[in-house]
Amino acid sequence: MELRQLRTFEAVVRHRTVTEAANALDLAPSSVSEQIRVLEKSLGVTLFDRTPRGMVLTGAGRRLQGWARRLLDQAEQARREVAGQPEDVRLGALETIVAACVPRVLARLAERRPGLRVEVLPSVSRDDLLADVIAGRLEAALLLDTGEALGDLGFAPPPAPLTFLDVDSVPLVLVAAPGHPLLGRPQVSPDDLAGERLLVNAANCSFLMAADRLIGPGPERVQVGGVQVMRAWAEQGLGIALLPGFAVAAALGAGTLARLAFPAPGLSLRLVWHADREATLPGLRDVLYAAGTPG
Repeated sequence: MELRQLRTFEAVVRHRTVTEAANALDLAPSSVSEQIRVLEKSLGVTLFDRTPRGMVLTGAGRRLQGWARRLLDQAEQARREVAGQPEDVRLGALETIVAACVPRVLARLAERRPGLRVEVLPSVSRDDLLADVIAGRLEAALLLDTGEALGDLGFAPPPAPLTFLDVDSVPLVLVAAPGHPLLGRPQVSPDDLAGERLLVNAANCSFLMAADRLIGPGPERVQVGGVQVMRAWAEQGLGIALLPGFAVAAALGAGTLARLAFPAPGLSLRLVWHADREATLPGLRDVLYAAGTPG
C-alpha cells in the first residue's frame, strides 16, 4: 500500500464517486480509478461495489477505512516530528458559533499549549462535522448540545461512539419586539406562548431543537431562515424567537428587542472527538482538555 493510494481511497469514500474524488484531489478520474484498482490488487480484495448510486464500501473496504486514517495520521505525525514542525489540530465548528464562541476556545488553547496550530473549518451541517470526526478528517468538532449524552438536544447520535467535553455554556434568550403584550409578566410559561408565532430555522437547527424541548408545540412555527433573519423579523414584530445571547445582545442593548421572562437553560458548547484518534495522535486528549473552561 502507498500513502497516495490511501488518500485516494479516503477521497472516494467521502465523495462516493470517482469523478468527484478526482475533482477534490485535482487528478484525472482515470488516475483515481487506477489507484483504487492497484490498491485492491495489492490487498487481494474488492474495496468498493460499483453501483448506479456511486461507490459503496464492501466489508473489506470498511475494515480498511479505519486503518487508512491511522496510517495517514502516523505518516503525518512522523513528517512533522522529523521536520520539527509544531502540532496541528483540525477543528470543525458549526458556522453559527464560529464568530462568537470559537475564539474563547482558541484563546485557552493558545495560553495552555503555546505553539499549537489550530485550523478551524466551519460547516453548516452537524451531520457532516460528526462524519468528519468519525472518519478522521477532523481531530475534533464544536457543536451545540445538552444533557448527559451526545444528541440529547434532539439530533440523532452518530453511528460511532464519540468522546465529548463541554467547554462553555451558551445562554438562550426568548426575545420579542418592544411592546409585546407578554413583556409585562414577571414570568412567562410555555402555556402563555400558545398561539404565538415562533420564528425558527430549518429542522436540524440547534435553536429549533431547544425551542421544541423548552417551549413545546404551543406556538405556530414560522420558518424564516438563519439566526440573523430570525432576529430581524423579531425586531419588526413578526414573531418571537429563542436565540443565543450572543446573537441578540446588541439589539437588547439598543432597545430594538426585549427579553421575555421565560426561563431558558443554556446550551453546552460541546467539543467532540473520536477516542481512536488518541492512539494515533499521542497527546490529543491533553490538547482537547486544554480547551476546557478555566479552573
